[in-house]
Amino acid sequence: MDDFISKLLGSYGWWLLALLLIAAELVAPGYFLLWIGLAAAVMGLLMLLFPDLGFIAQAVVFGVLSVLICFVYWKYIRPATELRDDQPLLNRKGARMIGRHVTVVEPIVNGRGKVKIGDSVWLAEGDDREAGSVVEVLSVNGTTLTVR
Repeated sequence: MDDFISKLLGSYGWWLLALLLIAAELVAPGYFLLWIGLAAAVMGLLMLLFPDLGFIAQAVVFGVLSVLICFVYWKYIRPATELRDDQPLLNRKGARMIGRHVTVVEPIVNGRGKVKIGDSVWLAEGDDREAGSVVEVLSVNGTTLTVR
C-alpha cells in the first residue's frame, strides 16, 4: 500500500499539490499556503532525485520543508518586504494636528467650543477661551480636539 501511494504521488502529484495550494492562496490570501505550496514543489523536485522514497518519508520531509520554508519567510523575507512608511501620519489628519497652535473661532465655554485649522473647523475641548485665542492641540479623540 505504501508503495502504491508513493508511486501515485510521485513528482507530478507533489507539483499538482503545489499548484492547488498556490491557487488556494490566490482565493484566500494570507501568505501561508503559498509557502506550503513551495514546499510541495520542492518535494516534487526531491521525488525526481529520489523516486523510491516511501510515503511516510515523503510526508515527514514535506512537513519539515513546510515548517522550514514558513520559518524562513517569517524570519527573513517578511521583514525585508514590509512597507517602510516614511510618512506614518499621511492618512491620519487628526494625529498630524497634535502640537499645532490653532485659533479659537467659537468660544470654548463649559469646556466645549470650535477651533479653525486651515480651512476647516473642528470641535474642541479644553479650558474656557475667548474667540481669537490661540491654543495648542494636545490630543485627538475622533473629530474632537483636546486643546490648552
